This record gives sequence, C-alpha cells and structure tokens, in this order.
Amino acid sequence: MTHEEHHAAKTLGIGKAIAVLTSGGDAQGMNAAVRAVVRVGIFTGARVFFVHEGYQGLVDGGDNIKEATWESVSMMLQLGGTVIGSARCKDFREREGRLRAAYNLVKRGITNLCVIGGDGSLTGADTFRSEWSDLLGDLQKAGKITDEEATKSSYLNIVGLVGSIDNDFCGTDMTIGTDSALHRIMEIVDAITTTAQSHQRTFVLEVMGRHCGYLALVTSLSCGADWVFIPECPPDDDWEEHLCRRLSETRTRGSRLNIIIVAEGAIDKNGKPITSEDIKNLVVKRLGYDTRVTVLGHVQRGGTPSAFDRILGSRMGVEAVMALLEGTPDTPACVVSLSGNQAVRLPLMECVQVTKDVTKAMGEKKFDEALKLRGRSFMNNWEVYKLLAHVRPPVSKSGSHTVAVMNVGAPAAGMNAAVRSTVRIGLIQGNRVLVVHDGFEGLAKGQIEEAGWSYVGGWTGQGGSKLGTKRTLPKKSFEQISANITKFNIQGLVIIGGFEAYTGGLELMEGRKQFDELCIPFVVIPATVSNNVPGSDFSVGADTALNTICTTCDRIKQSAAGTKRRVFIIETMGGYCGYLATMAGLAAGADAAYIFEEPFTIRDLQANVEHLVQKMKTTVKRGLVLRNEKCNENYTTDFIFNLYSEEGKGIFDSRKNVLGHMQQGGSPTPFDRNFATKMGAKAMNWMSGKIKESYRNGRIFANTPDSGCVLGMRKRALLFQPVTELQDQTDFEHRIPKEQWWLKLRPILKILAKYEIDLDTSDHAHLEHITRKRSGEAAV
Repeated sequence: MTHEEHHAAKTLGIGKAIAVLTSGGDAQGMNAAVRAVVRVGIFTGARVFFVHEGYQGLVDGGDNIKEATWESVSMMLQLGGTVIGSARCKDFREREGRLRAAYNLVKRGITNLCVIGGDGSLTGADTFRSEWSDLLGDLQKAGKITDEEATKSSYLNIVGLVGSIDNDFCGTDMTIGTDSALHRIMEIVDAITTTAQSHQRTFVLEVMGRHCGYLALVTSLSCGADWVFIPECPPDDDWEEHLCRRLSETRTRGSRLNIIIVAEGAIDKNGKPITSEDIKNLVVKRLGYDTRVTVLGHVQRGGTPSAFDRILGSRMGVEAVMALLEGTPDTPACVVSLSGNQAVRLPLMECVQVTKDVTKAMGEKKFDEALKLRGRSFMNNWEVYKLLAHVRPPVSKSGSHTVAVMNVGAPAAGMNAAVRSTVRIGLIQGNRVLVVHDGFEGLAKGQIEEAGWSYVGGWTGQGGSKLGTKRTLPKKSFEQISANITKFNIQGLVIIGGFEAYTGGLELMEGRKQFDELCIPFVVIPATVSNNVPGSDFSVGADTALNTICTTCDRIKQSAAGTKRRVFIIETMGGYCGYLATMAGLAAGADAAYIFEEPFTIRDLQANVEHLVQKMKTTVKRGLVLRNEKCNENYTTDFIFNLYSEEGKGIFDSRKNVLGHMQQGGSPTPFDRNFATKMGAKAMNWMSGKIKESYRNGRIFANTPDSGCVLGMRKRALLFQPVTELQDQTDFEHRIPKEQWWLKLRPILKILAKYEIDLDTSDHAHLEHITRKRSGEAAV
C-alpha cells in the first residue's frame, strides 16, 4: 500500500455529503452502524446528516434532516432500537413522495445515501436511485431547483446495510440485530426451562422471523429443542404421530420437559399455517401433557445489542462509507454484508432478487429450493438439527467404534454444548462414546466412563466444563495414557479446549514414534475465551467472554457518565492474545486498547493521555481504556493507572478495574452454543470416516499427519488442518498464532475514538456476485 493511498482515506469525503437513515422494523445494532457511518464519514472529511423517522423524514424534510457531529453519536453504541427513529412510510412508495425526497436531498447537496433496514427498505432505495435523473428533470422543469444544483447532484449513490432481526436477507450470513434477538430468545428459553422442569411441562414457544425460520432454527439448536417448525421445511404429512412419539421418547429417556419451537410463519406441506395453539391442543389431546404456550413477540427486538451486533454494525458502517465515497455513476447500488468474518459488497438488486425467489419458491411449495436459496449456513443448521432431533440412536453397538471426548485447558462457555453434540452424533452413528474427566490427567488416571444419550441432557446452556478440565499436557504420562487407550479400547479422541489442547495434540503426534497406542485419529475443537488457537478465526467461549466484558464496560461507562471527567482502565484476560481487548474495545466504544501484538511505547501512552485531556473539553466527559493482561510486562495496569492519574490531575480522575475470572464464566451465548454444537457434529462425522480409513488388520493404526487435526473456522469455511502443519504458524513462546485476522479491525477502533490515523484501505471488500458466492462458500 502506498503512502498516497493512506492519505486518500482522510480526504476521500471532502466536498461530499452523506445522509444516513434507518427504516422498517428496528433492530439492535442499528445505532452502532449509524455511529460508525457518522464518525467515519466525518473522518474522511465528508458532512454527514441524520434523517430522522426513516423515509418519512426524507419526504418531509425540514428538521428531520439534521447535520450530525462527532459528539451527537456518543453513548449510542449500547442502546437497542434506533435512536434516529424509524417509520413505515406510505408517501415514499408514491412517486410524488420520492420527488419531495429528491428535492430535500438536492437542496442540501447530499448525493450519498446510506439506508439501514430490511429488504423492503432496500428495494425502495434502489427504485429511488433508478428514478433519480427523471426526478431531477421534473424538479428542474417545475423551477424548484436550478440547473447548477441539478448538475452538482447528477447522480445518487446508495449503499444498504441489512438491519433485521429475522436474518431473512439472502447474501448475508448475519443481518444486524439477529444475534441480539437470539440473546433475548435464549434468556427466555433458559428461564422457561427451569420452570418447565419443576412441573414436568411441555412448552411451545413462538418466535418471530416473518417468513424466515432462522431464529427458530438456531434457537432449537441452541436449547436442544425436541422439535422445530419453520416455514422453509414443512413437516411430513404424518407429523402429528411423529411429534407425539418424539415427545414421549424424550420423557422415557428421563427428561422432565419438552420444548417445541415454532416460527411465526410455520406451515404444513399444503401451505396451511401451523400455529402454536394447534400444537398445544394436539399434545394435550394425544398425550395429556401439561402444555403451555409462550409467544415471545416484541421482546425479541428489545434490549441492548450483543457484542457481535455492535461489532457487525460498526464494521458494516465503516465499509458503507467507503463504498459510498468510492462509488461512481456506474457502480450498482450495493449491500455491505458479512460472509464468514469477511466484509463483502454485493449488488443490492441481486440480493433482493434471491430473497424474493425464496418467497416465490415457498409459495410454489418448492421447499427444497427455498432451503438451498437460504444459503449454506442455514442448510448446515438444518442438517445438524435433523440429526440431533430426529434420528434414533441404534440399539445394537455391533461393528461400532469407541471414541473418547475430553476437555483440556481453562473452562470456556460452550464446552458442554460441544461435548453434548459430539456424544450424541457419536451415538447416532452407532459408536460407543466415552467421556474423560479432567483432561489428559484423567486420561492417564483412567477417569473414564461411558456416556449414554441422557448423560449429556440439558448441557447446551450450561457454562464452564462439566467433564472437568486441566492444563496438564500428555507427554509426561504417555505410558499411563497408552495403557488406558488399550484398556478402554479407545479408537479416536475428540479434544475440546484451548492452546493446551493444540500443544497436547502436537505432543501426541510426537509420541506416536514411541507408542503405537497413540496412533489413533484425534481432532481438536478450539474452545478458549482467549481465541488464541492456531488454525481457527474463532474459538468456542470467546463470544461469551466478549459479551461479559461488554456488559461490564457499559455499566462502568454509565457510572463514569454520571460522575463526569472520569477515565476507567480495565484489564481483560487473553494471555498474550489481544482479541478480547480489541473486540471489547470496538463493542464498548473504548478510547484505547493496549495489546501485546501491537507494541506501544511511552510516547503512545502520552498521546493517549493528551487525547483524553482534549476529550474532556468536549461534551463527552469520560474515558474507557482497555488493557490486555500480558500486553507489556513493565507497563502494567497499575503503571498505566498511575500515569493517567498523575497526568490527568485537575482534568480527570482515573479508576481501574481488573475483570478476572468472571470472563470464563456465565451461560454460553447463542453463538457459542450453536458454534460448539456444529463443531461437535462436524468433528464426530470426520472421526467416523477417519477411523474407518485407518482400520488395518483388525485394529486402528493412524500414522499420517492428517489423522491429527484442528477443526477451525477460516474466513468462510470449517476446515480440518493437521496440527503439524500449523506449527510454523504458531508463536509458542506467547501462545498465539503468528497471523491474526482481527488485527485489521484495530484502525476502526482508533478512528471511532477520534484518532487522526491512516485507514488502511487496501483490505477492502470488492463487489462480488451473490450467485457465484452461494455455491462456493461454506459457512458455519
């Protein structure tokens, strides 16, 4: 990247004006997107305008369109809904309304529009753009605008961000608000589970999502529901029989409750709605179970946005500004979206078209096609759900293999969900599944028992590690481990854990030279709050920790806002890995995040203090600074606190807070439950194949590099990577991967905190086409 390009970002917006509006149903995280659009727009030198009340404000003009300032978006990040208001607008659907909207924009010299909303809102934006020159012509004829004004505003750039809790927009893995809606749903499901167990009840829960079953599907995976009804996959004709059989089977296995999730748009094969009341009446009539219905309603749209949605909103906001300012009359209106963890730009109308195709396919009862059009991520969810909920484990274990599951390292939320799906998929495949307590130590001491189906019942929502976990590595107890592998006839190992699980895997590979018993396939599922396992962009448990840190930061910011002129220094976990500090910094709106991967000097500390001194002169009289626990051995949290206290004398007070082990606790977030469940299923499927492949002369002998892997998410795909191949990519001294994708997000953190830095625009999303993307991607 050249020096000239660096400065281009800072001057990209000079002389340009951007308007931002939120439209349609509100979604948590919209405010994060608005804040990012405003701040990055101002950073590039552009003027940015709020349009209040969605398209209605665009049509009505006047005070509805106001210029935004840096400070006007402060404290917005943690608020749900949309601060600038949203409205369903009839006027904009008529050409007359769009004419007034065009007039309001031209008069203010605004030619860039960022629309945050669902598919309806984005379609409206595209229509507006295609009519733009005709609208200007009419305004000129009527003498409402001058020729000069018309020339200045000759074309309109439009970029859309999808804000919708339904996740019903094709082309995006996640829409802004979906993750937060799942948080609300899971909080309620967890609460209902406890009361249902007390009374041995059946609960029917109805969730939102219009014609899209995403929320219902992920909820059922995340809570281990007995059944889910979604519009895309209507049940077979004899579903009533099947459902009742399924519910009574769950009860006979010793469960005290049943949970059925219904999407509000659920239908049967003939397109007839299946309502939650229908299901309740069926269960009561046929089985006589005490059954209750809970319709979740608008609570799903409420509450504070999750860490994921804040980061998603912020990243998409930055990308939207870049897409607008780089736009020409020839670039099609685009949608900025997320694929895996990559920001991508997609042509708006292609996405709208595919989204419409889904509705059409469902209308024509072509359900398989509708499912395919929803994309890989949706289909993967459906496949795993069907396996876990509808397949009966075989009774006989003849010809089966024995696979052992264990946890290694520090506890992380979601470990239990991974164990549960590994055990159950193993049983469904007809295998014998063993669980090992206390990691490699338990494997050496023989703390091993067989797990049946109900052994892992209700584990999905439980935090920590129920099997027990230790940091002990296997090397020094190879003899005992080998003896137990033989004694229990273990033919494959699923290791769920953090950096020690990975280094333990490397030791097992090394040990194969001396011990034949260690020549069995193994797979590592990354599970650690630090997110520092090589070979994976995400690890199970990191999302939960991030949300915990976020909630704490929100409370601390609130306290600081009340007392004024106060700066908080917060220490996060993560070892040497700065993932938690950086991502929490983005999600909580921190002024700085000190991490090991980006070395800092006393001059940087000085610049940060100076920056806060300047900030105290504005209306935003508080500061938040995050420090990763091992970012620097000499500049400790105490040192930084003392420095800030001394330098801030008379200007601001400093306080410090070490978050500690609360970051490893808590109930796993929907993301971690779902991610862990899918990783467990994927690992067990791989394992069965590998064991069959390694079967020689009546025993298992696996001695190739690809029989010891890390299962990780890389950009857009779930990949199995041999642990030995990952060695070169690892900094063992600091227990981190040498390259980490999230470091590219650090400039965004600094720009949003008002630092005059260079925004590296080299890693920008280019326009892709949705049709090609559908077939080639693999999403989790």
